[in-house]
Amino acid sequence: MRVLVFGQTGQVAQELARSVPAGVSVRFLSRSQADFMQPDSCAAAVQDCDLVINAAAWTAVDLAEAHEADATLVNAASPSAIAQACAALGIPMIHVSTDYVFDGAGDAPFAPDHPTAPLGAYGRSKMAGEVGMRGSGGRHVILRTSWVFSAHGSNFLKTMLRLGGARENLNVVADQIGGPTPASAIAGAIWQIAAAMQAGNAGGTYHFSGAPDTSWANFARAIMQAANLSCTITDIPTSAYPTPARRPANSRLDCSTLERDFGIARPDWQAALPALIKEISP
Repeated sequence: MRVLVFGQTGQVAQELARSVPAGVSVRFLSRSQADFMQPDSCAAAVQDCDLVINAAAWTAVDLAEAHEADATLVNAASPSAIAQACAALGIPMIHVSTDYVFDGAGDAPFAPDHPTAPLGAYGRSKMAGEVGMRGSGGRHVILRTSWVFSAHGSNFLKTMLRLGGARENLNVVADQIGGPTPASAIAGAIWQIAAAMQAGNAGGTYHFSGAPDTSWANFARAIMQAANLSCTITDIPTSAYPTPARRPANSRLDCSTLERDFGIARPDWQAALPALIKEISP
């Protein structure tokens, strides 16, 4: 199977590169090869492949509030153009999306078919990308995930390790709940989905997040414990940590249909911490 991956330096893209299955050849496209500010050039890059994975995105949530048009180009217009090109060529596509398409109301996990209602620009741009994906008419999987962490790039794990090593106490939001998700597990899920798509799976919208669901504060405590750091975590409400973009209070995702249709269970994020911490701080 020949796979074309949009994205090269992001957390998921780097983990995809580290876990390519036997019998799969992959071509990763960097920003210079596929500029997501230019949808037509992205669509033109779809060639000589059996499946496309979009692992590129605008992920700067707060910055999107002041640059929504640019975020929408990257998260909606270009993925939609890629999806249309894939549909025209009969190539299946896997697209990574986010829990931010929901409003975070209540405390029940969001099912894939729950109505979307994003709180901010980033969520709106990702929702528009999903709409474009479905509207392309091509065979696709939209994989929504949450709270991604790895040894690459910028993420909560790396921030907590840096701050926890320098401070005695940190205030961390405790009233936002979700499932931290290792990027390596997302990559593994994508490769399983890719094999199923190659075999004729019809596709659809699915959720994939780590278990158990937890708060940012408890996630931080688990990181400190796994890293043997003495930094104390103090719970604070979201209102005490204002940001330009509103975050969903409830980021729980119902992942049962992914397990039913693909046999992919939610990963244990706590079990992933020791190896990642060792990789970051050997």
